[in-house]
Amino acid sequence: MSYLKFDKSRLVNLEYSLSREVLRSNRAGSYISTTISGCNTRKYHGLLVCPVDELDGDKHVLLSSLDETIIQHGAEFNLGIHKYEGDYFEPKGHKYIRDYEVDRVPKTTFRVGGVVFSKERILVQNEQQVLTRYTLEEANSPTTLRLKPFMAFRSVHNLSKANMYANTKYQTVENGIKMKMYEGYPDLHMQFSKSVEFISVPDWYKDIEYLKEQNRGYDYKEDLFVPGYFEMPIKKGESIVFSASTTESNPNSFKTKFTRELNKRPSRDTFMSNLINAAQQFFIIKDDTKDIIAGFPWYGSIPRQTFVSLPGLALEQEEYELFEDIVDTQLKNLKNGLFPLVNGKQNLAYNNVDTSLWFFWALQQYAKETNNQKHIWTKYKKEIKQILDSFRSGTDYNIKMAENGLLAGYSDNLALTWMDSYLDGKPIVNRNGMPVEVNALWYNAICFALELAKSAGAKSFEKEWKEYPAKIAESFMNEFWCDEHSYLADSVNGDYKDWSIRPNMVIAAALDYTPLNKEQRKEVLGIVKHQLLTPRGLRTLSPRNAEYEGSCAGSVIEREKTLHQGTAWPWLLMFFVEGYLKIHKRGGMPFVKKLIEGFEEEMTEHCIGTIPENYNGNPPHYGKGAISQAWNVAAIIRSYKLIINFSE
Repeated sequence: MSYLKFDKSRLVNLEYSLSREVLRSNRAGSYISTTISGCNTRKYHGLLVCPVDELDGDKHVLLSSLDETIIQHGAEFNLGIHKYEGDYFEPKGHKYIRDYEVDRVPKTTFRVGGVVFSKERILVQNEQQVLTRYTLEEANSPTTLRLKPFMAFRSVHNLSKANMYANTKYQTVENGIKMKMYEGYPDLHMQFSKSVEFISVPDWYKDIEYLKEQNRGYDYKEDLFVPGYFEMPIKKGESIVFSASTTESNPNSFKTKFTRELNKRPSRDTFMSNLINAAQQFFIIKDDTKDIIAGFPWYGSIPRQTFVSLPGLALEQEEYELFEDIVDTQLKNLKNGLFPLVNGKQNLAYNNVDTSLWFFWALQQYAKETNNQKHIWTKYKKEIKQILDSFRSGTDYNIKMAENGLLAGYSDNLALTWMDSYLDGKPIVNRNGMPVEVNALWYNAICFALELAKSAGAKSFEKEWKEYPAKIAESFMNEFWCDEHSYLADSVNGDYKDWSIRPNMVIAAALDYTPLNKEQRKEVLGIVKHQLLTPRGLRTLSPRNAEYEGSCAGSVIEREKTLHQGTAWPWLLMFFVEGYLKIHKRGGMPFVKKLIEGFEEEMTEHCIGTIPENYNGNPPHYGKGAISQAWNVAAIIRSYKLIINFSE
């Protein structure tokens, strides 16, 4: 019996089924994503979406969808579904769905009269290949299966339009065909585990609409090319495997390969196994380089989110070698003590002050997990020294330690922290100067570096840096703390102090090395709990603030305005949970346990088995942004493990 439960009576209800998305990835940069109804609602959806290095290295949709039709006695029942103008859906295959299960892989079961027909999809690990297993479970008459592929051959960020430049020709391969619609793309091989007839009926299906893109204010109409259809008989009890791949394969291997890949997948039979399963999907291994995809479907590698994610994604599963490999990948782009904002681009931008300090935090969690401080110092002392020296003496974007020991950064038109939404070319939240979490992380980084140096007997480093923590702690309290407010300012710029109640101060309350005493940490956690905490994360601004925006909706500009003015972010919860448990010990466990277990509801909402990028600050806290975000999944895993550790 599957752990993930869906209301069978509502599967035919599009309001129910279109809002629930499916995502699978394969560590090679490819993914499958659609809705449980099979209707694509995003331009990012597709049955084979993979990177094309020959073009730009970005992800491209090759096979958008595949319509299945069951034929008996000349009657055709099309199980596909596409949206067209005016909320018109054609065909209406969703009305035949009778069950949807998710264990190792998703399985959809259709009933058409006396026919029971199922499909299961799996993305082959480390290959650009998707396998779909079709099984005719019940049938009283001779049955024919017809499959119609919808081709896109375009970047995930664009939409295709009917044009005369597309190469609509195909070539036959064993049990199928191959096509390449545009130069620079690989051939898409569509093959079957048994002999099949292909009927060429080339046509463009125009103005297919993507509901999510329409709601987000983007272009949402696309033309998809259908070269024709495949047709074959299928007997009761028979399974046929369809393969879409960038390389030709032996059709005789498809059934065995599907079973082998299926057996590799762990069961998703608990809340935690779902999260760990989701965590595995963010890893990408390419050309011996290991990295983390920040989120699906549109994000790539973001160093800040990588360092925040790593403890939850790798350490909690004791994947220590993978942890170091990913850190090593990030260090290749370290420059002047800074990590780039995003990896993978030709001209890397380094406008961030906090990522380098999250690097220290990630290593700190590694040290606590392995108790191998000496090894960490030996391997990473060069980078540790580079970052600390660069910040002390000054680096890009006016990032430099001030005379009082605190860390400041200034840029008129660029955000230097994670609160990096923009309006009219300027950051919506101006945090120029000294952001609170940056300086808490700065203090923590120096203290942790001294801990590592001491373990390795690096006395010269100890001597050079040992006086800084006391100086920074005193300055931190003088600048950020106010007894009248009983919480921390969000940022300080000269004489100006921003007393907006934001979640960044909770990081200071959770760190192992913090300038705050126990009572001050308790005060911070108290105000965060009462004004920022939601069942889905911490709001980015208190609802009592006149600038608060509780719903992330509308146009691109309207959504951008809300992201850091009230939207709730789950990744911040792990700092709330850690800080809360450090203060309240076992007495705080029931509260935080209930909070984290509340995410169990999310396993069958939004994107199945994972956690989206953020949520509305106002109830009912609907999921927003990317459908699966690495640091959110990592935060819930780490919070869950923190609770277990405290209970033990």
